[in-house]
Amino acid sequence: MQRYFAALTLTLLVVMVWTRILMMRRMDIKTVHFGSLDKKDFLIPPFALFYFYLVFAATFSLPTITTQRFFQSEALSWLGALSCLTGLLLLLLSLISFGKSFRVGIDASRPGKLTTSGIFAISRNPIYVAFWLVILGQFLVFPNWIFLIYLAAATWLFHRQVLREEDYLSKHYGRQFSDYSHRVRRYL
Repeated sequence: MQRYFAALTLTLLVVMVWTRILMMRRMDIKTVHFGSLDKKDFLIPPFALFYFYLVFAATFSLPTITTQRFFQSEALSWLGALSCLTGLLLLLLSLISFGKSFRVGIDASRPGKLTTSGIFAISRNPIYVAFWLVILGQFLVFPNWIFLIYLAAATWLFHRQVLREEDYLSKHYGRQFSDYSHRVRRYL
């Protein structure tokens, strides 16, 4: 059951983000700026697609690299499903709070307003926290070395991107972002 929930979570996560992108496009707002500042970002999509395959392969018994597991724990597997659900709900709250300011990557040409309300009053980066919770949950559902590597890589990549975005936000919004970052934690 938890395996199906992990795959469904990943599917819903992608559907939610793409729905928001399409809604923003209807308002004539270009939301995808992924790779515009760092051309090495083009390396991320193939690894993301491979991750999607691994989740669906583990869920539906498709050919995969390994079936070895670090542990067999029904309780941890359910905790993983709960982590996936929490991440999905946090993403939904983030997308709602973001309003018209939602972007994938840094939009230096047409940034939105600084979002500090809603879930952003609790965390400056709730979308990254949401993605991380989903990946953590999927590791707990599929506890093998590949998912552990993806969890470690995601942790590093998310933090790297957060630092980039915060540098930009600090330069663009100045004192407003400085005050916000003193009031609200970076992650949780």
